[in-house]
Parts: sequence; structure tokens; C-alpha cells
Amino acid sequence: MSSYRGVLRNAEFRAVLGAHVLTMLAIILADVALAVLVYRRTGSPLLSAVTFAVGFVPMGIGAVLLGGIGRSRPARDVLVTTELVVAGLIALMAVPGTPVPLLLALLAVKGFIDPVFTGTRTATLPEILGTDGFPYGRSLLRMIGQNAQLVGFAAGGFALVFVTPAHALLAAAAGHALAALVLLVGTRRYAPVTVDGPMLAVLPELRALLAIRGIRPVLAMMWLPGFFAVAPEALAVPYAHESGGGSAAAGLLLAGIPVGAVLGELLVGSLLPAARRVQLVVPLAAATFVPVLGYAAGPPVPVALGLLVLAGLGASHHIGLDQIAVAAIPEHARRRSFTLLGGGMMVSQGLGFAAAGTLAEHLPITVAVPLTAATGIVAVLAVGHVLVRSVPPARPSRLR
Repeated sequence: MSSYRGVLRNAEFRAVLGAHVLTMLAIILADVALAVLVYRRTGSPLLSAVTFAVGFVPMGIGAVLLGGIGRSRPARDVLVTTELVVAGLIALMAVPGTPVPLLLALLAVKGFIDPVFTGTRTATLPEILGTDGFPYGRSLLRMIGQNAQLVGFAAGGFALVFVTPAHALLAAAAGHALAALVLLVGTRRYAPVTVDGPMLAVLPELRALLAIRGIRPVLAMMWLPGFFAVAPEALAVPYAHESGGGSAAAGLLLAGIPVGAVLGELLVGSLLPAARRVQLVVPLAAATFVPVLGYAAGPPVPVALGLLVLAGLGASHHIGLDQIAVAAIPEHARRRSFTLLGGGMMVSQGLGFAAAGTLAEHLPITVAVPLTAATGIVAVLAVGHVLVRSVPPARPSRLR
């Protein structure tokens, strides 16, 4: 299954992919609705950005405390249950007149359980597709997710011109429930991984992950870039409003990076051999930030959208990074490890959203975004130097 076409022949993976489309559309619709709702009520760029961030930061706590669930229960049971719980939480957010602090609290609870779903699904992919198919399956999930963001952010921005945020939240809840049904019907009930110790043995699990040879620079490259890369998305709503574009313009700006990410993943995944993808991890990650420096000129929304599309191309570095990770992590540790990896990525992005919003409270957005991008370039190059030295020469059997 060492190709996109090969993994798409797998009926079970197609069910996972279909459920992912529904989940991503639901997530994005809820994110846009909440960000617009909070900004309309408060007029604060910080609180608008925090609306994105508050769902991310608890993911790290959930990854640590609940990650063992993904390996101690059948994977399908975990995936279906978490989707249904999330659907219920979003439905509660749709209750008219819900105070902003309660909305943020419900969003935090959702973020707390999200890593259980993402980590379990990621670790199940090698069981469905095999190790060779894993990078392609994970890449397709990202591309579908980015396409869903393209449609969801743009459509969500336009839809909120005509419908209330409460109606948008109800539609998002229905999307999660439908995704649970697809997973229930379309996937097999894989046996749980044998658990020798207590499910909440947090420190031993973290120590075991950190003890894997060569994993620390991989963790840093997975977690650190996202902190800086989310600044344009975190500030899309206030930037669009300052530019006179409103909710529709915000939706378009939020769709820019996903467009570039889809194009980048298709090109890198289809045209480059595995060893070359690994070699380009650092250059592609650094290239993500270069176009965003153009925000310093205060571009109009169409130009800013073009810059974000170019920035999204750099997201293709994840394909090579996934190859390195799956080759390094032993099979028996993948469910727990990928839950921690995913949780760390979400925490990093969530903190990045909050940091960008805080910066924009004190600096113009045309300064905050380029400053964050420049810092991101420096950080990626520093981590990349260590990563390049730690990755062993590619072996076809491991990075095919």
C-alpha cells in the first residue's frame, strides 16, 4: 500500500476517511461560529483568539491523563464514544444565551477528550494499512482535513451572514453524531492493546516515549512550528474586520493555509521518494513562515489570502516527519505515543493562538504576525539542525 491509490482501495480506511470529513466540517463550523459569536459580543481580538486556543490547551492534559483509554479499550468503541460525547457538548453550546465563560468551559472539556480520539485513530492506521501505508493514510487524513477547512471556513463565514451561531453549532453537533455512525458501521472492532500497568501511569509513559532513540527532536519538530504558524489564523477574524471584510472575509482567510497544505501534500506525497521527503522536512517547515512576513505591508484580504496559500505549502513537511516517527516508535507503544504526540501538537497550537491574541492586544496585527513568523523561522532552523543530525540514513524497508 505504498501509494495513495493503494490505501484508498481499503474499504475500512475509506470509512475512516469519510468519518474524518464529517468530523472536520463539524469542528470548523463550530470554531467559526464560536469565534464570530465571541468577537461580536466582546470586540476583543484576544478573546476571539482564545476561543480557538481554549479548545487546544486542555488537549495536552487529556493526552496525558486519558491517553491510556485508547490502548485499554477496542479502538472502534473509543472512537464512536468520543464522537458522541463531543456531539453532546456542542449541542449544549447552542443553547441560546449561554454566557461566554460557559461556552469556553464546554470547549475546554471538548479539548480534554479530543486527543483520545485522534491518538487512537492515528495508532490504528498501521493496523488497517500496514506500516508502509501509514504515511499515505495519515497524509490523506490531513489533506481531507485541510479540504474540509477550505470548505468549512469559507462556507462557515458566509453561512453566518444568514444563520445564527446557535444554528451553526447544532449543525456541527449533528456532523459529529453522523461521523460516529459511519465509524460504527464501517470499521472493525480491533482488540485493545494489552495493558501491563495502571492506565494513568503518566510519568512512566512519558519517560518511555522520551527514551525512544531519536524521538526528542521529532517531538520538537512536531510541536514547535505550530506555536508560531497559527498566528494568521488566530487573528483572521479581527484582521478581516479591520480590513472591512466581515465574517465572509474571515472565512476566506481561514481557508488560505488549508488550500496550500492540500497542494503541498499532493505534490510532495506523489512526486518525491520517501528518502527525499525526509530530507526536506526542515526546509519545508521553515518555508511555512516566509510568505507570512508579507503581512508587514498590511495587504488587502485577497493578497493576504494568497500569502496564506503559499504558507500552507510548507505543511507538506509532515509527510516526512510521520515517516521518521512511525519508524522510530515501536508498534506496541504507538497508540499511547501518538496520543501524546497529538496532544502536544494541540497544546502548542493552542498556546500559539493565545500568544498571538495577546500580542495583537499590544501591537498592530501587521506587526504581530510577521514578528511571530520571523521567530518561527529561527526556531525551526534551530530544532531542524538537531533533527538532521539524529535521523539515521533512510532504509527502504522503514521509510518506503
